[in-house]
Amino acid sequence: MSKIRVTKIFRFEMAHALWGYDGLCKNIHGHSYILKVTVTGTPIDDITDSKSGMVIDFGDLKNVVNNQIVEVYDHALVLNNRAPVENFDGIEEMFDRKIWCDFQPTAENLVIHFADLLKKSLPDHVQLYSLRLYETANSYSEWFAEDQL
Repeated sequence: MSKIRVTKIFRFEMAHALWGYDGLCKNIHGHSYILKVTVTGTPIDDITDSKSGMVIDFGDLKNVVNNQIVEVYDHALVLNNRAPVENFDGIEEMFDRKIWCDFQPTAENLVIHFADLLKKSLPDHVQLYSLRLYETANSYSEWFAEDQL
């Protein structure tokens, strides 16, 4: 049977700042992110399986991406933990969705991080093929499994 790619698109809002950066992105600012998730696999050919003909049920893919990424990062502030993050602790009214990360929260690093999260969460018969993370309407970063070999 043929290998097929399946893609689902997600949207979320997120703020970040780039610690130590020499441009405007050193300031806290937000984006309307669009994440395109593409997986690959062989459609299930067991006619007794309710998912027959599918690589993955779109609803199942939606649940994985929502649980691992959208519900965590939507309306969150993401900062590199090298920044003086303790200044935000205790200010829950405006900063209750803070994520401190071990990397600079650029589109490039976020797409790598998201790929790592999703690879661990997909069913065994489905492989992550690619991610495309739009930070703006004109700018995105991509991750492809084939580039990781």
